[in-house]
Amino acid sequence: MKRTPWMSPLFIATAVAIGCGGGKSPNASATADPDDAAPQGSAQLAQTPTSAPGGAPAAGQRTVDSGSVGGTVRLVGAAPKPEPVQMNADPACQQQHATPALSEEVVVGPGGGLKNVFVYVKEGVAGSFPPPTTPVTLDQSGCWYHPHVFGIQANQPLEIVNSDATLHNINAKPTANPPFNVAQPVKGMKTKKSFAKPEIMVKFKCNVHPWMSAYAGVVAHPFFAVTDEQGAFTIAGLPDGQYVLEAWHEKYGTHTQSITVTQGAAKSVEWTYNAQ
Repeated sequence: MKRTPWMSPLFIATAVAIGCGGGKSPNASATADPDDAAPQGSAQLAQTPTSAPGGAPAAGQRTVDSGSVGGTVRLVGAAPKPEPVQMNADPACQQQHATPALSEEVVVGPGGGLKNVFVYVKEGVAGSFPPPTTPVTLDQSGCWYHPHVFGIQANQPLEIVNSDATLHNINAKPTANPPFNVAQPVKGMKTKKSFAKPEIMVKFKCNVHPWMSAYAGVVAHPFFAVTDEQGAFTIAGLPDGQYVLEAWHEKYGTHTQSITVTQGAAKSVEWTYNAQ
């Protein structure tokens, strides 16, 4: 949807009230959750879409023996067949895809590697870590959230970008942090948000584009990662010590494992989820 001279605030508010998306089909409407607040007016505000691996500790926090832990998350058994996403309710979305987009709920690579697993240090981290000033970006492109799963440090800026020429609203559903629902009716609009408290996980949704979803892991420190297409992850900068790692997946739940980092390294961590 392009801004035009006659577009009044009342018109935008009316458009937002019927949901996220510029499609004109009557089917492009949905009933909002009872607890969904009306979208706020767009604020102004953009990291290249990425799975946001854990960063290094802030200056002054790294020790001589700081190291890394890596590993792999795999799915055992027959993976569910990826479901094509039906976007015909909004032609503005469907026209951007020559072939149907596939659901990212379960993405399995070679050897059973499971993508989009959020891995973070749940216990054992000492000290405080000032949040980075560089923002994490959640982009809406092709009526799709990029990335699907990402990590962010508490109080680190989050930039939410609309790269589509259609209306989007970003409905965040945290429980430990205040929820928000922000409208972005114009291509290129940017909104800045942040989460003050750690929370695993925060879900993002769109009220009318029901196929759009994303998840953020909010952590008090920089020791987190998201598995790639091979199910691999690396968390860098951990001082020597004992820790508890947790892996989270939107369909298969959580796993925890204790590790010891010694002389700057830890034994490789392997997790498996059962497909059935």
